[in-house]
Amino acid sequence: MPVDIAPAGGESIAPGLVPLKELGGGLVYEAWLAFDERLLAPVVVKQMRAEHAHDESSVASYRRELELLSSIAHPGIARLFSYDDECDRPYLVIEHIDGPTLSSLISTHGHLPEQQLLPLGADLASALHYLHGRDLCHLDLKPSNVVMGAPAKLIDFSIAMSVGDAAALDHPVGSDEYMAPEQCLPGERGTPGPASDVWAFGATMFRAAAGRRGFEREPRWRQLTDEPHDLPHHVGEPMSRLILDCLAPDAADRPTPREIVDRIDPLLGALPKARLAGFSLRR
Repeated sequence: MPVDIAPAGGESIAPGLVPLKELGGGLVYEAWLAFDERLLAPVVVKQMRAEHAHDESSVASYRRELELLSSIAHPGIARLFSYDDECDRPYLVIEHIDGPTLSSLISTHGHLPEQQLLPLGADLASALHYLHGRDLCHLDLKPSNVVMGAPAKLIDFSIAMSVGDAAALDHPVGSDEYMAPEQCLPGERGTPGPASDVWAFGATMFRAAAGRRGFEREPRWRQLTDEPHDLPHHVGEPMSRLILDCLAPDAADRPTPREIVDRIDPLLGALPKARLAGFSLRR
């Protein structure tokens, strides 16, 4: 359902940004659906919490995300419209995508049917291919960071970094259940990098295809010791094999995003063609 763009009133988040609904956020940021009076459109405002606005580490993270979002543009990535890095509580104004997150969609309706699953995989792999071509890693791909628009869009670049910076990590970075082995134990289990995003893609697609996670949540980092669960029978063999290939423990054994797209394309082409009931489409 389209967002009602009429401002709800109340105090502005910042000049020209009227809050419509709180979206939550995290430890460092709060997130708002807001009406941008300059754009005359709804946007998402990601604003630093007051207690973090002068924290050196939080400010450095904000500047890194700002610099990264300012340098990228892809249909599968939410756009940065504006920002203020000099106010009391720095913020980012980001594209609002009309759609639920993948995590909320799965929680409400269960696993995705093939007609949704395959385009989702192609959209996410396309975004990763672009990022990796720009020498960047997202490092936090997971269902709550995917908005199911058309196309699906990747959000939250809070911990994204260059391939070089990812390779230099000496501590765990990411969200436990979507972290590749080398993200859990950098150095000991490999080097974090673009292939880590592919592992997260596999874990995300597993949950989308099965309606449940590929590994148990406890104890922490079961992906270091366990094989992923079997995918349900309703997931076709080609897609099952692709998802499991992405979850290979060794980064060198995982496909690239381009190879993922090449494997999904014929599956998309084989889907039944849509038709309008009661109509005959003639050439």
